[in-house]
Amino acid sequence: MAVFTPVSLEQLSDWIQQFPLGRARSIKGISSGIENSNFFIGTDSGEYVLTLFEKLHIEQLPFYLELMRHLAQRGIPVPAPVANEQGAIVTLLNDKPAAIVSKLEGESQLDPQPVHCAALGDMLARMHLAGKDFKILQPNLRGLAWWLETTPSVLPFLPPDLAGLLADEVQYQKDFAATADYRALPRGPVHADLFRNNAMFVGERLSGIFDFYFAGFDTWLFDLAVTVNDWCVDLDTGVLDHARCQAMLDAYRAVRPFSPAESLAWQAMLRAAALRFWLSRLYDFYLPREAEMLTPHDPTHFERILRLRIKDAPPAL
Repeated sequence: MAVFTPVSLEQLSDWIQQFPLGRARSIKGISSGIENSNFFIGTDSGEYVLTLFEKLHIEQLPFYLELMRHLAQRGIPVPAPVANEQGAIVTLLNDKPAAIVSKLEGESQLDPQPVHCAALGDMLARMHLAGKDFKILQPNLRGLAWWLETTPSVLPFLPPDLAGLLADEVQYQKDFAATADYRALPRGPVHADLFRNNAMFVGERLSGIFDFYFAGFDTWLFDLAVTVNDWCVDLDTGVLDHARCQAMLDAYRAVRPFSPAESLAWQAMLRAAALRFWLSRLYDFYLPREAEMLTPHDPTHFERILRLRIKDAPPAL
């Protein structure tokens, strides 16, 4: 949905010489993602994904790329960064930090069934445990601090009822984050954006998880809530699908059992996950950036989900 910085095959051909991939054969923009410019590239060594980072600073990028390398080395199916001849995994291309990672097989499952949700729940739990010994610390850059900073810039665009809902939920999450129950939640590196289009399947087999560029250090339960709010809902209504949700929770629990604190915080985290994406979609809708290909997501989808998570108790952990 966005290519902010175009890259020609000629530009790629010059830049890629520093990598052990041979010649560049092709480049094609990927019409997904709203933060970075992404391309499929063909080389003498095969197909890869090229990302130019539009917002992230080069000093922030080691967290994301080293996390991917860390997880890949521990058997989690994620794209592995490709280092250049000097061992660097981030270099400048068209004045933007850029990286090449391996391309996963399969395709996104946009109509997930319980079997797909179970596979994802299992892998998400394994990913959380595999990241426990990751040494680089970086907060979730779209967490509470960002919500507090961004809300005032969005409120003037909203009618009174929506402005009230947004302000009230941000305050609720701020208050909850100050509690002992919240501080007791297990945490570590999280994906924080594991939507249907960020995982690949070959049939019913999960072949990989990608797009870690919203990752950060946060509660594992928030990461699970983000995933449930996309994979386990009716997209027209936002209502949780019990079979899909239970399949994901059961598979996750089988690998990493939930703590008592997590059971108490489940509804609050589902609300937090809905708030995060409602707010980011409001921001992108009312304060868009220019791009070659850009279609902002509809903010009302996560407004509906937030209202439902406030109103209805979720399935118990």
